[in-house]
Amino acid sequence: MDARRRLGILAGGGTLPREIADSAVRRGMPVTIVAIDSEADGDFGAHAVTRVYWGQLGGMIRAFKAARVTDLVIVGRVQRPEIGIMRPDWGFFRHLPRILRIVASGGDDGVLRHVVRFFEGQGIRVIGPDMAAPELVIGEGTMGAARAAPGDQTDIQQGMALIRALGAYDIGQSVVVAEGRIEAIEGVEGTDRMLARAAARRADPNHDIALKGGVLVKRSKPGQDLRVDMPAIGPATIKGAQEAGLTGIAVEANTVVAAERVRTVREADAAHIFVQGVKEENLGPAGRRFNPRLVAMRFRRASRVTPAEHATLDAIKGLTVVDALAAFSVGRAAVVVRNHVLAVETGEGAEATILRASGLRQWASITRRRRGVASLRDMQDLTQSFVTAVADAGYAGIAIGGALYVADAIREAAIADAEERGLFVLVRESGDRNGP
Repeated sequence: MDARRRLGILAGGGTLPREIADSAVRRGMPVTIVAIDSEADGDFGAHAVTRVYWGQLGGMIRAFKAARVTDLVIVGRVQRPEIGIMRPDWGFFRHLPRILRIVASGGDDGVLRHVVRFFEGQGIRVIGPDMAAPELVIGEGTMGAARAAPGDQTDIQQGMALIRALGAYDIGQSVVVAEGRIEAIEGVEGTDRMLARAAARRADPNHDIALKGGVLVKRSKPGQDLRVDMPAIGPATIKGAQEAGLTGIAVEANTVVAAERVRTVREADAAHIFVQGVKEENLGPAGRRFNPRLVAMRFRRASRVTPAEHATLDAIKGLTVVDALAAFSVGRAAVVVRNHVLAVETGEGAEATILRASGLRQWASITRRRRGVASLRDMQDLTQSFVTAVADAGYAGIAIGGALYVADAIREAAIADAEERGLFVLVRESGDRNGP
């Protein structure tokens, strides 16, 4: 170990910040923890902790520099912050122009890449949990006693392929697959809430999805910066998988960490759930980072409301996402707000997807102006109840990938209702389908 290295930990929720701190101390590295007060809920033991609010950027930097921190790990569960709990200090306002560029960068990947650049601009090297505590990383093979069946392996590969296909759009790190069917895709809500959603759908007698079986697949998105967004599982993941009736959890080997590893394996064994690290097979080249400004997609306005430029860009991204999902037989709808994909449809229906997305939010929304677009693959999902859901959620408009049926009274009534509610309705011109 280099005696000159000093580790800083910017801690969110969960046990990983403490586990990484303990690992560093065992190897003789001094540790300084700065915990985000509204997020960090773990026990830090004997480690000294400085607590700050989201907006106290100056306090974070002062604590790390006072401790002569050389390397920084940003780890732990966080929610997208509400402006009211940020309590900014002078350091926040000093760096405000850069902060605004960070939150406007679009999607988790964009935000987190800018966060890395910010701290490295302060002379602190940002490293991943795998460098700070390599023993937490899940390698290739099975961790516990349970083993995947041949059918599970098929679902695992489909889940890996789906996350890879959607990586260019910065959509979540995990999916639920059962008997070849995509039952859930993680949006901005995180893995635990996605699993709870899958469990609730399985318990609903009105749905025809599997009552048990299936696999949670979790992996990094192509191009994801693992220094600040390394996927993780833990005891809560095991509990969520068990409540959803899944038979196993598969993660991409060497890119996912296990929190409370011993407990995670023990509880997985007790629930007869396999946990397997999977080496990615050759799935072809990953798509490049999606930029809607580089896509030539033509629209016609079905209502007289004119969208802003940023809304048109959200429409382009939403329709491209549902195009990509069509190959997996899901994705009738998607919600994009300020270039963030909040939610995609996975069999629950377009209207239900809007209702789910209305409870989610992107990073640091600082305006109450209508923002965001609900995109539909086909015109058949455009109904007055869908329009009502979009308006109630506060989105600016609707984008539709299918052809406009002028003689369809239901669709005409929905468009008229959207116009009355101040929503734009864009219809993609035939043939304009562009991927990353």
